[in-house]
Amino acid sequence: MKHHITLIPGDGIGPEITKATVKVIEATGVQIQWDEVNAGAEVYEKEGTVLPQRVIDSMEKNKIGIKGPITTPVGTGFRSVNVAMRKLFNLYACLRPCKSYEGVRSRYEDIDLVVVRENTEDLYAGVEFEKDKAETKELIDFIKQKKDAQIRPDSGITIKPISVTGTENIVKFAFEYARKNNRKKVTGIHKANIMKYTDGLFLEVFRQVASQYPDIQSEDRIVDNMCMQLVQKPELYDVMVMPNLYGDIISDLAAGLVGGLGVAPGGNIGKDIALFEPTHGSAPKYKGQNKVNPTAMMLSGVLMLRHIGEEDCARLLESAIAANIKEGKKVTYDFKQDRDDPSAVGTQEYAQAIVDQINSLK
Repeated sequence: MKHHITLIPGDGIGPEITKATVKVIEATGVQIQWDEVNAGAEVYEKEGTVLPQRVIDSMEKNKIGIKGPITTPVGTGFRSVNVAMRKLFNLYACLRPCKSYEGVRSRYEDIDLVVVRENTEDLYAGVEFEKDKAETKELIDFIKQKKDAQIRPDSGITIKPISVTGTENIVKFAFEYARKNNRKKVTGIHKANIMKYTDGLFLEVFRQVASQYPDIQSEDRIVDNMCMQLVQKPELYDVMVMPNLYGDIISDLAAGLVGGLGVAPGGNIGKDIALFEPTHGSAPKYKGQNKVNPTAMMLSGVLMLRHIGEEDCARLLESAIAANIKEGKKVTYDFKQDRDDPSAVGTQEYAQAIVDQINSLK
């Protein structure tokens, strides 16, 4: 079966790691027709928009996409191209597995965590009121009248919406993911002891949904305690589901447990459309140097292959990546004990080494 997939190279280091990722995905034998389109800062310079209509059309047609990191210029009307695409396609679930690979430097071993982050609500919904604006003053006065709460007049304000619908969607996604992938437990993360009407609602819905999955263990943790727990005893946790802001923070914490963002893949998934991407930025200072580590995007490709039902190809690619890192010979500089090690290879040479591993594993 041939899959039609949108390919968005991005900018900065994006095109380099995208090229490397396409190479290793195709080496698995999966049949893909790539529809290459682009978005981001470099497109904006030429066309005056960061998200051209052709990108939207391609995603709506193909339903599956993979993208490199994108630099979003200031002043285009978008806080972020990534955020814009998540909202536009209702990609409500952000999936971020964090897994140890032998050969990646870390203080921890045998980490295997999955962060499921709600992608559309919470403080990242973009409902903000700027300091000293008339509408902000009106809101401050309204809050004082209705809640008898005093907000300083020189405040900026961000609204934190948490809905039953949004919470049900993300919690069901977490439990379905756990069931499909033979995971044992789902932990709901919140701050319901303080924010009783938002995080309290999240916790209430989490417990209601959890009761529908008696085959999966469930528990909840307060977010600050969860951070300490992950540092002290990460082996106690499995799949974790949480509102948007906590997900942003904890996914980076979990990535730190396994060696950093260079090995941290990501997927943004809705009911009909899914977009996969590495979690790191576009690192424009390394653009064109054939130097950076493409592993996070390659592992995002593994997530994509699993999502489209190509489990054998996904397993083959992940095994090849893991074998090459463990061997430690043909890896980028950041995998070396000494970052100045002259035996380190470039981005494309690293991709070729993984292709060679794939061929040896077939």
